[in-house]
Amino acid sequence: MSDDFSIGQEDLADRLARRRGPSLNTELQDVDQVEYRQVRLERVVLVGLWTQGTSAEADEAMAELADLADTAGSEVVGALIQRRDAPDPATYVGSGKVDEIKEIVDTNGADTVIADGELSPAQLRNLEDRLVVRVIDRTMLILDIFAQHAKSVEGKAQVELAQLNYLKQRLRGWGDSLSRQVGGRAAGGVGIGGRGPGETKIETDRRRINTRAAILRRRLKAMATTRELSRNTRRRDQVPSVAIVGYTNAGKSSLLNRLAGADVLIEDALFATLDPTTRRVRSADGRVYTLTDTVGFIRHLPTDLIEAFKSTLEETAQADLLVHVVDGSNADPLAQVAAVRAVLDQIGAGQVPEIMVVNKIDAATADTLAALRHTLPDAAFVSAKTGDGLEALTAAIESRLPQPAVLVEVVVPWARGDLVDKAHRRGQVLETEATPEGTRLKTMVNPGLAAELRSAAIS
Repeated sequence: MSDDFSIGQEDLADRLARRRGPSLNTELQDVDQVEYRQVRLERVVLVGLWTQGTSAEADEAMAELADLADTAGSEVVGALIQRRDAPDPATYVGSGKVDEIKEIVDTNGADTVIADGELSPAQLRNLEDRLVVRVIDRTMLILDIFAQHAKSVEGKAQVELAQLNYLKQRLRGWGDSLSRQVGGRAAGGVGIGGRGPGETKIETDRRRINTRAAILRRRLKAMATTRELSRNTRRRDQVPSVAIVGYTNAGKSSLLNRLAGADVLIEDALFATLDPTTRRVRSADGRVYTLTDTVGFIRHLPTDLIEAFKSTLEETAQADLLVHVVDGSNADPLAQVAAVRAVLDQIGAGQVPEIMVVNKIDAATADTLAALRHTLPDAAFVSAKTGDGLEALTAAIESRLPQPAVLVEVVVPWARGDLVDKAHRRGQVLETEATPEGTRLKTMVNPGLAAELRSAAIS
């Protein structure tokens, strides 16, 4: 394990320097392709809808929306929660409440309203017409954050695909003057009978989005093939895999840095890590396993994101063990646990064995920790920041790794020292002794390595 937390933080400095300002946005340059809303979030008003649960849960949801807005680089200047049995189909919050939002917007000079839910095209249009400012929903806000934070080629392609899938359902026409219907002399000399309906602007936009999305899917499929080859190599070598999962900003990257001596970006922000990072770790008995940091989950994670990140999330579904990290200092850590498990079920990882880890115990209250110890009696309680509890966690992870199944007792000739090394890295060596002919091994290994050892052994 590594105690150096200074490594890799140049990425953090770069990211902070790129905080959203008036000249920064994720808008497509060619507005002729799609109607892509500007997301220059400067001064924003948050709007929540409380349809079920307690008032405390509604407040927590709004606090999370504020964190998302802050991560996107905006300044929250007002917030409002509306109590309704169901969203209003026309304006999301109801006509009377829209007037109240308009007053908050005008009073605070806000230029964007963010709704804590997914708005339909009609709701989006009606709210913008009445508020006369940009209106975006929670899904678009998360997509914008992902677009800011994606660094790898695969991550950028995944985010762009999710954005296109989202935008395709929300295209709006640009007016009759931009219609591309063919007719009259515009038919290009085709003449009578050649004036077909042509394409409207919205049809052209949709076709171009579909074309771009198809290109991205092909690229991602090729990248997924490369990722699958790496997984196949690990499976062939019987290298156990451990995936670190959890709610966004629960401290997964910090934990990976501590356990594997990695240099993953650490930032106190939502979705700081989008690209999975895998490191090889050697256990106390010499075995090698992989430890992977994954993208953080959140309640109501957009379906388009789950679909676009499918190849990345497969790392979680195919792991031998999950390390489920919970932020012990959060106001409602059990709600985060429920949200993460819901996403794990969605991606087919609900049945993978897990170790529950309550992180940030240095920042949690004694009452919260006592309640969590009662509710999660088998959890490990750690602080990735101070290092408390990490030795016990490491031992717990190693004890849950898949055990080699075949017992082998052989004498390996000195010329095949590579096999002895493999036995130490991939198996569990019980006894070893140097003899004149070679190395006598008593070891537990996987069937493939057992066959190699036996074929090379001195009879």
